[in-house]
Amino acid sequence: MADIFDVVADTTRRDILGVLLDRHQAATEGVGEISVSDIVATLGLSQPTVSKHLKVLREAGLVGVREEGQHRYYHLVQQPLEVIEDWLIPFLSVDIAADAAALVEAGLGAEQRAFAESIGKTFADTAYKVTSVVKSVGPKK
Repeated sequence: MADIFDVVADTTRRDILGVLLDRHQAATEGVGEISVSDIVATLGLSQPTVSKHLKVLREAGLVGVREEGQHRYYHLVQQPLEVIEDWLIPFLSVDIAADAAALVEAGLGAEQRAFAESIGKTFADTAYKVTSVVKSVGPKK
């Protein structure tokens, strides 16, 4: 299996993941499936190109597929992305440690510092997720 970082390093695959994320978020029921032809139409890519990248994403466990006759419907599988999230969080929370140190200097108690640090980590995690979604649905360059 390919390294998850290598898989998402490709711009086209990230674009496909963005389309699948949009469908996932728009789904009122189920997993938010989308057909290969809809992905092709959305991204303006050739069907063979989309299929090639979907195969890589499928092998990495980032997408699931349901076959119905000759049609294939893909959906996002978020769990493998947790590896990337776990790797990134320490980098995103560097400022949180500095903020916690400033709180110590401000004379807050241990319980107050722990609470503030918890809020800071939650904020950093949420900010990262929002930034990722915004980037994934942003205009093509």
